[in-house]
Amino acid sequence: MIISSPGLTIQDLLKGDIKLASPPTVFLTLQNIVDDPSKSVRDAAFVIESDAALALRLLKIVNSAFYGFPSQISAISTAITLIGYRELQNLVLATAVIERFSDLPGQLFSIHDFWAKNLRAALIAREMDARLGKSYTDTAFLCGLVHHIGQLVFYRRIPVLAREVDLLIQSQQTEGVDEAGVEQQVIGFDHYELGTELCRLWKLPDVVVESIRLHRYPDDFGNFAKIASIVRLADQLSRVDNHYDEIVANGLELSTEQIGQIMDKTHDEFEVIFKLFYPAQ
Repeated sequence: MIISSPGLTIQDLLKGDIKLASPPTVFLTLQNIVDDPSKSVRDAAFVIESDAALALRLLKIVNSAFYGFPSQISAISTAITLIGYRELQNLVLATAVIERFSDLPGQLFSIHDFWAKNLRAALIAREMDARLGKSYTDTAFLCGLVHHIGQLVFYRRIPVLAREVDLLIQSQQTEGVDEAGVEQQVIGFDHYELGTELCRLWKLPDVVVESIRLHRYPDDFGNFAKIASIVRLADQLSRVDNHYDEIVANGLELSTEQIGQIMDKTHDEFEVIFKLFYPAQ
């Protein structure tokens, strides 16, 4: 028997929870600095350095294979100069979101595996964008990282229904299960719709919001169709058991050989990067 919750709305899940209702404070503060022409690199560095643990983690990320700089970077101000305000802001958001959603309940749900898969997708999306002209240099990684964030809200707010979705998906035991369709059947809406509204509530850039909203619509040709296609393909490729030589590039100009190169590069990066973004809990 299917457990369902008629009448449940997205707004029901996003209200009454401080962690969901507002984005990380440091991210918002940095956004205000980025948008204020009177502010300087020193102002942004001061905000980050006020959180010693965050500053240390960001410096480790900047000095890792994620960027591959030839010399060691020891100051946040130098990091900002090298990678830019927006990029550092997105790193702050990425680390904060992973930390915020790292202790969810659920016997059928591994938060470690969730972030491993989505971080892998983020790395793949970032590398794919680099190969396709760097149209989304500042946001491809973030889009790849948060495209399934709605699933975490389900587990945080309605764990019983979230587990019911998992059980139904597992019971079908076939490839290409329409997970979002099962969510709509059980909950009334899917995690892409929920993730879209969460990111909109957090006032994230339109490119992030739309990349999630369009995930289920590969035939869309709007302004954000390309980044949605990149993340969609990155999601497919991020599955550990994927056969990337059998995956069609969804209209993106990437050959099987290029996809293989992307997979090799991101595979080498993943182990080191994952430990930085998701330190042992």
